Amino acid sequence: MDARDIIKRPVITERSSDLMAEKKYTFEVDVRANKTQVKDAVQEIFGVKVDKVNIMNYKGKFKRMGKHAGYTNKRRKAIVKLTADSKEIELFEA
Repeated sequence: MDARDIIKRPVITERSSDLMAEKKYTFEVDVRANKTQVKDAVQEIFGVKVDKVNIMNYKGKFKRMGKHAGYTNKRRKAIVKLTADSKEIELFEA
């Protein structure tokens, strides 16, 4: 898989904004990606050094549309901690 296939999009919430002060950045990642692949993808795309990766899985929610019922897609979220000497990711600075 390519690095841009692993990292889908940044997750920008109030909590993730607070974590940026600790050099922790949150991304939605591919559900098949492991910690090593996420670490390598972030280092390749943003040119930073990654210290640690935490991953969380979210199962799909049950939704109804009239008589049709089903589940939303499952998701996987990664919180990436950068090393102390690493620069910040420009994407989140704005």
